[in-house]
Amino acid sequence: MSSEKPRRGKVTIAPDVLITIARLSALSVPGVARMSSTPVAVDRLFQRHPNNEGVRIEVRQHAVVVDLHIVVNHTSNVRDVSRAVQTEVARAVQDMTGMQVLAVNVTVDDVAFAEAPAPNH
Repeated sequence: MSSEKPRRGKVTIAPDVLITIARLSALSVPGVARMSSTPVAVDRLFQRHPNNEGVRIEVRQHAVVVDLHIVVNHTSNVRDVSRAVQTEVARAVQDMTGMQVLAVNVTVDDVAFAEAPAPNH
């Protein structure tokens, strides 16, 4: 019997997987109403690739930088929600992929207000 360990192949995680993990993790934080996205014109102006459903991922060797654009519920503390999003997204990406998270940048693009009830006639 050979004492050599079997050689393992390469593992590649598609960027869309990282985007999904980040998006779903951010949406799971209480106070996040929905994801937002930057206008395409802004991305073109700064020569950036358009983001995907409010998430932009940059992979640097075996580490990740996550940029998120969110809308926060009007009853929530914006700073607390943003920090919770940073913590949850970093934890999820690290736990699920084993990749180091260098930064989770959160941009709050809007505040969602509940719609007023329709008047009864």
